[in-house]
Amino acid sequence: MNSIKVKNCSTCEKPFNCGDTLEGRQCWCNDFPPIFNPSDSIDCLCPSCFTTACSMKIEEYVATVTPETATENRAKDLPKTTNLVEGIDYYLENGNYVFKAWFHLKRGHCCDNGCRHCPYGFKKI
Repeated sequence: MNSIKVKNCSTCEKPFNCGDTLEGRQCWCNDFPPIFNPSDSIDCLCPSCFTTACSMKIEEYVATVTPETATENRAKDLPKTTNLVEGIDYYLENGNYVFKAWFHLKRGHCCDNGCRHCPYGFKKI
């Protein structure tokens, strides 16, 4: 276990806390999907910049998924987490959670509810 360090974001240069707590809680970045590794030339990103970077990477991937390929997507094979990340898994609209295609792809199958961002092509009639 490492300890909390104050780092400066390599994108916006704002300081932020990085690392595991003494109580055993893992760093906040462990709540995010392990979709890429920062290169050696880039250090850690702050929560805001990391969310933006992950969201962009995920949206690029989601754009390649079709209803025909959705059930065999890579997101379903990532380690499962109970933490949902706003901007990655969902967004809020009028106080309601709207799940994004990434959330549905991680589940690995269609729920047949006619979700707005269903990547499996299901449309409720």
